[in-house]
Amino acid sequence: MTAAGQGIHAGWLIDGTGAAPRQHVLLGVEKGIITSIESTDDEAPDLGEIRDLSNCTLIPGLIDSHVHLFMSGSPDASLREFQQHMTFSEAERTIERRLQRTLSCGVVAVRDGGDAKGYTLGYKAAQSNSKAMPVQIKAAGRAWHRKGRYGKFIARSPGGGETLAQSIRSAGQDADHVKIINSGINSLSRFGAETPPQFSNEELQQAVSAAHQLARPVMVHANGKKPVEGAILSGCNSIEHGFFMGEENLKRMAGSGIFWVPTAAPMQAYLRIMTGMTDNGSPKNGFQPNAIRIGIDVARRTLDHQLEQMRRARELGILLAAGTDAGSPGVHHGSALREEIQLLMTAGFSLAGAIQCTTQNSARLMELNDAGVIAQGLPATFVAVPGSPQDLPGSLERIQAVVVRGVEK
Repeated sequence: MTAAGQGIHAGWLIDGTGAAPRQHVLLGVEKGIITSIESTDDEAPDLGEIRDLSNCTLIPGLIDSHVHLFMSGSPDASLREFQQHMTFSEAERTIERRLQRTLSCGVVAVRDGGDAKGYTLGYKAAQSNSKAMPVQIKAAGRAWHRKGRYGKFIARSPGGGETLAQSIRSAGQDADHVKIINSGINSLSRFGAETPPQFSNEELQQAVSAAHQLARPVMVHANGKKPVEGAILSGCNSIEHGFFMGEENLKRMAGSGIFWVPTAAPMQAYLRIMTGMTDNGSPKNGFQPNAIRIGIDVARRTLDHQLEQMRRARELGILLAAGTDAGSPGVHHGSALREEIQLLMTAGFSLAGAIQCTTQNSARLMELNDAGVIAQGLPATFVAVPGSPQDLPGSLERIQAVVVRGVEK
């Protein structure tokens, strides 16, 4: 797309920093790097050829801070079972397709939360020398969980009499980050039901210390007051999900530097799936009427509770990074990030603030120093969507251009 001295005339620009949108902006791009950002009302430098995107809004390339590339968003139980037993070559092909879909939705980087066989990390390693990788990947490889507790489908447990910290040290530096599972998942039959922590506070602190000694950040899956409290006290880098963490944990997180990745989209997807199990309000296809009614009610209340926690987090200044848990039932790679942006806005974030969570904050969490914002001196990585900012996030369904390091994809 770009050549020396090319300009891009954007109708509107949201730069990813949380600043209000700017109108009528001219970007100078040379060799894939943004050299200037000027108002079209000012005297602009001679940029040669000008690409007219004056009917579009430019935003930074989006970043999904929590995905599982080995899984699809299909709720079909047989397909999900097959995905658990794929060979690496089968996983390689499906991961490639998901990354292409992800890119087509304007997502240029993802942070993978793990799979039991480490296929995503293996895929990244196999592609490491290829310039064809469409999306930047940070991968956990195989996550960690307590044997007999939730998480076997994406994780391993410490073995051979080792502690979690010892196992992390033994695994070495084969992954971009360490993923630890410290709770179960949310109940769809009992609102607010919590599971006990998988690891003690001391075990978590030692595990996080071991990972940090290897220069590896730590993401902790945690729902409920005690599991989240342990994760915060461990000094981990991010809390994943965080449903029902409670006010005290929100206050603990404020000012701690720990990111929260609230992943509200999966609960909205569960609500959509269960609502689809009814026909004009009556359960269909043999589903138990009472179970469906309870499931719909619990999912709706759980989603509302999480949105309220997100609203409170914004008030407290907690660092939020947008992640979708793509690969969960009903949560599709790429497109789910549109939903997460809308959910952030439902929780009280401005459009610019929601975009910041999905760009600059996610880039900071993933330690991507050259992504997440549109700024002079950084690579020209952006998404052009038709219309003005008020058309977002819906206009992400009609992307006009995805540009990565000055090259249109």
